[in-house]
Amino acid sequence: MDNRYTLYSMEASGNCYKVRLLLHLLDLPFRLIETDPRRGATRTPDFLALNPNGRTPLLVLPDGRRLSESNAMLIHLAEGTAYLPADAYDRAVCYQWLFFEQYEHEPTIAVARSWMSVYPEKIGKATAEQLADWQTRGHRALAVMETRLATHDWFAGGAFSIADIALYSYTHVADEGGFDLTPYPGIRGWLRRVASHPGHVSLTWRPAE
Repeated sequence: MDNRYTLYSMEASGNCYKVRLLLHLLDLPFRLIETDPRRGATRTPDFLALNPNGRTPLLVLPDGRRLSESNAMLIHLAEGTAYLPADAYDRAVCYQWLFFEQYEHEPTIAVARSWMSVYPEKIGKATAEQLADWQTRGHRALAVMETRLATHDWFAGGAFSIADIALYSYTHVADEGGFDLTPYPGIRGWLRRVASHPGHVSLTWRPAE
């Protein structure tokens, strides 16, 4: 049996990037299948048979079981590792930030980026009202992060964790969605810490074939 994970992934997606990054940090062998929804790749019968929700990322475990939803993948892969806090409270705080990332952060920071930089058919078509709403809600999310980072190096406990990976994935490219991070020194320092973490790889990194 092939001992590799299989990740159906889109290069530009932060949700996909966070899973690639953790797989690399854990030194887990995996193969990457580029699956670009911009070209309809997530709506084919074969892909929908794997993930009826028709979204990437999709992780196939070495035994064939499948996981969708990027933060669920992070939790599963990090189980028993240094990237998921052992302390029960710190672990709950980690989950808190994962939920925050998907409910408050991703719908603004990531969505603005997708309309402004990622999907050609959307670029230049956002209304003034949409742009203003993304800015208002996105900066509200960034301010919450800044409050945490004013007194902590990391989001959960005292060490780098999957909470940091999840929030880094779209924050480090927030400028592509029109967000200026200049007013957030805590976030900017944290971004540098994440990027200098041993084993860190960029959004464009790919495993060897």
